[in-house]
Amino acid sequence: MIIEMADFLEQCACIKFCFKLGKTATECYEMLKTVFGEQAMGCSQTFQWFSRFKGGRTSTDDDERSGQPVSSSMPQMIEKVCQIIREDRHRTIDEVSMLVGIIHGTSHKMLIENLKMRRVASKFVPRLPSVDKKQQQLNICLDLKENAANDPSFLLNVIRGDETWV
Repeated sequence: MIIEMADFLEQCACIKFCFKLGKTATECYEMLKTVFGEQAMGCSQTFQWFSRFKGGRTSTDDDERSGQPVSSSMPQMIEKVCQIIREDRHRTIDEVSMLVGIIHGTSHKMLIENLKMRRVASKFVPRLPSVDKKQQQLNICLDLKENAANDPSFLLNVIRGDETWV
């Protein structure tokens, strides 16, 4: 889960506020969960920020980090990766990374986690069908089987792949 930058800064300010009120890190974490719900920082991140303020830090701005910015996993980037794979499912992760302009690991993560795809016989395909989809396919097959058993001419209506149309 990615926390929006505005929410992140707001939560850092809340942690600082709790620290100045004399709350413990655990109390602060529980309060963040109550206020922000699923968008709340994780426990370890909350404790890290609490200890930073305890150590004398006054700024709520995050430290600069090296590496790829978080913007590479934005929905627009995920859509670009999806479009590239739709155009040619035989592309490698390195090709996708180069075309989109992101690192190998990020494009791999987008394909596997965000787009729910996997590599089969050198091309990306959606993962196995869900339980609901399997049940729907089973119901269709049972209906077809029942129709074939009740109507002897039913199979004459089925189009086979070896037929040619004039």
